[in-house]
Amino acid sequence: MSDKKLVEAITPMAVDFAKWYTDVVKKADLIDYTSVKGCMVIKPAGYAIWELIQRQLDDMFKATGVENVYLPMFIPESLLQKEKDHVDGFAPEVAWVTHGGDTPLTERLCIRPTSETLFCDFYAHDIHSYRDLPRLYNQWCSVVRWEKETRPFLRSREFLWQEGHTAHATATDAAERTKLMLDVYADLCEKVLAIPVVKGKKTDKEKFAGAHATFAIEAIMHDGKALQAGTSHDFGDGFARAFDITYTDRDNTLQYVHQTSWGLSTRVIGAIIMVHGDDSGLVLPPAIAPVQVMVVPIRQQKEGVLEAAEKIKTQLGDFRVKVDDSDKSPGWKFAEQEMRGIPLRIEIGPADIAAGKCVICRRDTREKIDCLLDDITATVESLLITIQKEMLARATEHLLANTFTAHDKAEFIRIFEEKIGFVKAMWCGGLPCEMAIKDDLGVTSRCIPFQQEHLAETCIYCDEPAAMMLYWGKAY
Repeated sequence: MSDKKLVEAITPMAVDFAKWYTDVVKKADLIDYTSVKGCMVIKPAGYAIWELIQRQLDDMFKATGVENVYLPMFIPESLLQKEKDHVDGFAPEVAWVTHGGDTPLTERLCIRPTSETLFCDFYAHDIHSYRDLPRLYNQWCSVVRWEKETRPFLRSREFLWQEGHTAHATATDAAERTKLMLDVYADLCEKVLAIPVVKGKKTDKEKFAGAHATFAIEAIMHDGKALQAGTSHDFGDGFARAFDITYTDRDNTLQYVHQTSWGLSTRVIGAIIMVHGDDSGLVLPPAIAPVQVMVVPIRQQKEGVLEAAEKIKTQLGDFRVKVDDSDKSPGWKFAEQEMRGIPLRIEIGPADIAAGKCVICRRDTREKIDCLLDDITATVESLLITIQKEMLARATEHLLANTFTAHDKAEFIRIFEEKIGFVKAMWCGGLPCEMAIKDDLGVTSRCIPFQQEHLAETCIYCDEPAAMMLYWGKAY
């Protein structure tokens, strides 16, 4: 069997990016399909990535005072109906439970698409005094949304995520928490996942159902399409009024709490694949690579080779290291490890042992480095740091190269006819104009960036006075 067969099975991304993506998630053994339409099995290689993201994100949450809780997965229909905008926003995607065993339920239960209403019901009984605030809670769970079209990691009917839900005494406190958690998500993407993002506010059309304001981080994929990687919502006191969540203030008066929620899901694994991957498969940032270093013994049947490989593994005990001692050929092992995106490969054979060295190969650049065995720990540590930094630098360069500026309608239309990427343009702030752009060009508003630029006096599409600069793009 050809050593290259594994890679040849991947459709080149330049030929069909969507097929390339599906090929990679399958060939890298991240997911499998199931008999439940629209749902997937996250296999060990995929789940290990999620575990590393979860572990680091959880630490980042806790550093801001957040505590983990767990609430039920079922929501009574009457509870869901309490906040009209919220239920209207999620109604098309809700899955309902109508029977318990053979017995019809007296009230339908929805399987959580998100947990705002459950947290509100809980907070209404849990919060009494200003001394109880703030409540800074998060839960790790799955949610169900009955999507019509699904794609592994990017959109499935059940997916894993975290959802934070906080309650505060003042609107200012809630607004600060909303922005803080957005910053946490941006830090995770840039410092851990090596994905640069644009931070900003969603338009009223795109904001979360029932929210006062929604903020998001937007990333750009290898094919130029946008992906919303995480969101943070300021609810004001709207949910509190609907659910009667009040507290006694210091002056002994009743006040409504102000709330936030924020979430990030396994969708970010799709972002990692589409930002960093290549035609050989995954390219994983070291910070979330389940295996950071794979040691490949060459001519492993020769005396001392496997022992040398195991010794290297022991030396590199501070890293996530494995030895591939399978009976496959070295070429097959190389192709397989490239497919899985392992940041570093160490090759060690009889000639290397005799010379007191090994060969280290970087997955991201395929550069090969001769390394003395005595220097291996320091070299691996330095290379993993370098790879992490350079992956972010390359992704940032790609983001900048695929971010365009349009000063008038003709230029705006021409860019989207010829290219795919972010387009910065002025906007009037009106819904009819936003809808016209979506209907005419298949383009959606991504976010109103915090860093505003004044590009023109009038809106890019309707020539009304411009209110703000906005990022537009075609999205997943």
